[in-house]
Amino acid sequence: MYAVVKTGGKQYKVSEGDLLKVEKLEGAVGDTVELGEVLMVGGEEVRIGTPLLPGAKVKARILEQDKDKKILVFRSKRRKNYRKKYGHRQPITRLKITGIEA
Repeated sequence: MYAVVKTGGKQYKVSEGDLLKVEKLEGAVGDTVELGEVLMVGGEEVRIGTPLLPGAKVKARILEQDKDKKILVFRSKRRKNYRKKYGHRQPITRLKITGIEA
């Protein structure tokens, strides 16, 4: 069985036991979270929401609260000797999918 969930403005196809890196969710390491925005559940029978499936949930356990790899942003204007360099590390949450309820 698999599901398509939406969290942090992105969509992920997950099944039980998957490890997932999503935008930061509230909670401590070891807590259980429910992802309630389920768009689709598949398996023997495929159910598609319009846009969400009522009553469907995906349960996950928080493995880690961390920061992603650093990305560099470099801005410059030609012939003006203007150069700016920024770095950014996005906070992320690592999840392990424990169950899908359709």
